[in-house]
Amino acid sequence: MQGNAVRVVRAAALFVLAAAVLAGCGKKVRRIDPETTTDLSGFWNDTDSRLVADDMINDCLTHPWIQQHVIDYDGKPVVIVGTVRNRSMEHIATGTFIRDLERAFVNSGQVRVVANPWEREELRGEREEQQDWAREETRKQLRAETGADYMLNGAIDVIVDKEGGREVKFYQVDLYLTHIETNERAWIGQTEIKKEISRSGIGF
Repeated sequence: MQGNAVRVVRAAALFVLAAAVLAGCGKKVRRIDPETTTDLSGFWNDTDSRLVADDMINDCLTHPWIQQHVIDYDGKPVVIVGTVRNRSMEHIATGTFIRDLERAFVNSGQVRVVANPWEREELRGEREEQQDWAREETRKQLRAETGADYMLNGAIDVIVDKEGGREVKFYQVDLYLTHIETNERAWIGQTEIKKEISRSGIGF
């Protein structure tokens, strides 16, 4: 009987210990403000995307091309955001960056923005469906799209310098605004980000 009691006590102790270990290893999730600046890995992140987009569009809209367009055409310029190429070995969510650029343009109120090439196909498909299935008074006309005056595109490059436990990442973002009819550059912008990442216990 005494041996059984000892085994029961040991089993109970092991159960309590296991429960404590599992509780200590549990995942904790905490909601934070989406506008909070976070940089856990040193890789390009949502904060970089938002800040670079806002900075570059603000610079773009302070240059004289926009006033000249209003004088020449008596209206706001229409812009389409094209491809932003990732020329690095790092995964960069360029789709998110493109949406940040579109948001910054639209929120400025100084230009009009049309859908990018990938979205246009879906929109055209919807208009074609409406020709057969929608009521006439709600049917949207074919071939009535607003043509863009300018296209914004560019690239993101990354240079990495690494030694021991230190790593420096240099991001360079180049954007070009080009007049679609004439191929003239209306604006060229460049923004740079430099990050230093230190890993304790490596190379020290």
